[in-house]
Amino acid sequence: MKIISAEFVTSAVKPAQYPPPELPEVAFAGRSNVGKSSLINTLVNRRRLVKTSTTPGRTQLINFFKVNAEMLLVDLPGYGYARVPAAVRKNWGPMIETYLSKRPTLKAVVLLMDLRRVPGVEELNFMDWLRQYGVAPIPVLTKCDKLSKTNQTKQRRTIAEALGLSAEGLILFSAKSGQGREALWHAIQTIMGQTDAVKSAK
Repeated sequence: MKIISAEFVTSAVKPAQYPPPELPEVAFAGRSNVGKSSLINTLVNRRRLVKTSTTPGRTQLINFFKVNAEMLLVDLPGYGYARVPAAVRKNWGPMIETYLSKRPTLKAVVLLMDLRRVPGVEELNFMDWLRQYGVAPIPVLTKCDKLSKTNQTKQRRTIAEALGLSAEGLILFSAKSGQGREALWHAIQTIMGQTDAVKSAK
């Protein structure tokens, strides 16, 4: 996908602060420090559109970014370990759930998982939750440059078995090399086209 423009729109913690539901949205979710910010920057060919940090839990709000004036990418707070106060971390669950369950323009959620880790109960529950609400998941395995090609293949197969998915359905991604960028854009655009087709059929 050719990126013409990419800009920050707003940050939010509740629906009243969301942008008007006019453009289709794709959200990005995953454990703290899984590489969401780096992935989004790589997708839109911008180095600093989304602030990156080595400190887990840096993203504490729902952040909206407009791409090509035709869609929004939505960066959700990471779950799991995060160096933030427990009270703040406790609020993330309801904040994320409210967005995912009530946002009419949400088309898909890119679920990021570190290729070097086997998915835990959080990832399995998250996938089930998305299915329950009819939100299309796009599973992506990040930091694949940390492993050899042989180990990438092996670990991809292991993760696929844990998730009950085919290995081919998991996108290998590296923000460092750009691997997986086009595959992820293709998956996003495919789902966008499918949801638009369903709406027009109705």
